[in-house]
Amino acid sequence: MESDDALRRIRTAGSISISPELFEKIYLSPQNNVKGDLRKTFGNPTPIALIGFLLCLSPLSCDLMGWRGTASAPLAVGAAGTGTYYFFGGLLMILGSLGEWIIGNTFPFVVFGSFGAYWLAFAATLQPAYNAWGAYTPDPTEPSLGLTSVGFRASFAFFFVTMGIMCFIYLICSLRTNICFFFIFLTLTCAFSLLGGAYFQLANGNTAMAGKLQVAAGAFTFCTCAFGWWIFFAIMLAALDFPFQLPVGDLSGYVKGYSEKKKLQESNV
Repeated sequence: MESDDALRRIRTAGSISISPELFEKIYLSPQNNVKGDLRKTFGNPTPIALIGFLLCLSPLSCDLMGWRGTASAPLAVGAAGTGTYYFFGGLLMILGSLGEWIIGNTFPFVVFGSFGAYWLAFAATLQPAYNAWGAYTPDPTEPSLGLTSVGFRASFAFFFVTMGIMCFIYLICSLRTNICFFFIFLTLTCAFSLLGGAYFQLANGNTAMAGKLQVAAGAFTFCTCAFGWWIFFAIMLAALDFPFQLPVGDLSGYVKGYSEKKKLQESNV
């Protein structure tokens, strides 16, 4: 079924019969059986979560690469976007996550919810009121770094390392979705790993190496944004039944689901 035929059927006949490729493009999730008519009752929550993510990560990736002098204070990179992290990354991604939960899309529900919480946690860490930096004893040997001590840098590095582990799990799961989603998690896994290394190097006092790792992380997140903007544009075009569509590289035909393989085995018996 062509994408425009599927969308026309949804709009006119009230059916939710939709091709697997179009479904995965619009919802970033393999098609699943959900009781009720929630998907034609509620709007698609995927784009609102994506745009919240992109409007946070796009400027942050430029900050990490030091464009226009933004890397002059490595421990406060991205602090200018604290409000964006709260109200775009946190608010919009949590709302999108709840929307995915309502219509029964587990994978994007978990992905958007976890990244919404990430942006909220990142923004809170940058807020002086939470005392994330000031709680550690200042390092008298490095007065230029202010209140941020070795303990904070090493501790914060573990946060990025665990985010990298989470993204690696999402990377494996994304093999059931599309190529764009796969490369989003591939680049994020590399970026979080590099950021963890950058903060470990800062804790060791190796600021030169930390700066290089930070720039490399920014380059990877910039690639993440490129794939993210592409898939956001593709979803919006498909949602409006535009006369042309953007491919996202459907992978559902290459990585068969467990239930699909089981049915195939039973039919061959």
